[in-house]
Amino acid sequence: MKNMTMKKKALRFTKWTFFAFITIFIFKGCIPTKLAMPAIQPRATTRYWELPTGSKIAYTHLAGQGVKKPYPIIYLHGGPGGYVYTKNIETLGALSAFGYDVYLYDQVGCGLSERLDKVKEYTAVRHQQDLEEIIKVLGVEKVILVGQSWGGALAVLYAADNPSKVDKIVFTCPGSIKPVNEALEKVKAPDSLGLKEPYSPNAKVLPIVLNPRYVSIGMWARFFGVKLASDKEADGYLTKMAFVFTKGLVCDSTRALKEEGGAGGYCNLNTSVSYGDLKDPRIKLKDNKIPVLVMKGQCDYISWGYTKEYLDLFSNSKLTLIPNSGHQIFAEQPELYAAEIRRFLAH
Repeated sequence: MKNMTMKKKALRFTKWTFFAFITIFIFKGCIPTKLAMPAIQPRATTRYWELPTGSKIAYTHLAGQGVKKPYPIIYLHGGPGGYVYTKNIETLGALSAFGYDVYLYDQVGCGLSERLDKVKEYTAVRHQQDLEEIIKVLGVEKVILVGQSWGGALAVLYAADNPSKVDKIVFTCPGSIKPVNEALEKVKAPDSLGLKEPYSPNAKVLPIVLNPRYVSIGMWARFFGVKLASDKEADGYLTKMAFVFTKGLVCDSTRALKEEGGAGGYCNLNTSVSYGDLKDPRIKLKDNKIPVLVMKGQCDYISWGYTKEYLDLFSNSKLTLIPNSGHQIFAEQPELYAAEIRRFLAH
């Protein structure tokens, strides 16, 4: 009888402790926070497109010099929730010297582009629709897509529905094709590639991810489509994380790019939720002949199986391994990065 009483008391204590913890967690989640994070500023080159989709998109255009190439280059940045770094403009802008018009734009909800009022509108389909409208605005027959990380998956979505509009694609450390085939996570890379594991920042990012306020922001956004926090606050949390996780995007953590404050918090939170609703683009790309270059950094954190899927899906593809670089090849090997792209486009 005594043991039974002690068990009841222990159970009651556990229940009330848990209740108190949840109450405190919810309370903290409702308190706005002020994050001293940088805010990205417009550049002298910043221009805007106002698209029929309702998106106001910030972009930089570097005009091709000399004899113009027929098709422009469009850069698709990573994320979702990433943005165009100044380093991207400097690196890919070098290709304009060879006649290519180069366009780099911040996806809606990111960088210098406008934030959407409704969280649920941040979807992979919306990003694809924006890209389709941008290409219509340019009025060109075809485009060359350069997709970084998630930007690679976005390029696949576009190419699947608009194969005749794509001249060539450069995938740089592409993220998994959406919807994700998780079985590819287990595919091991050949030893001959000499891939290296990058620094893992997960332990240092986790306290930010589990912050009661950020957890609450994510839950309200994903389950109810409601902005519990302002765009500035949501962007600030993603920027705070970026200061940590970007050290895992390079081979040498001391060469991680400095954050410019362009992270798109709500874009990041909801776009990934939409992946499961996508129609599989692989079916439409069967037997396609689009020329493709897949570039992988030696220390890229993306599992080899996901990289290999691009090589298998695009039969007219080649792989280029960039030594001493991580997920952000342009950060550590900018000259080699641009040179490999130029070499591919010239053939």
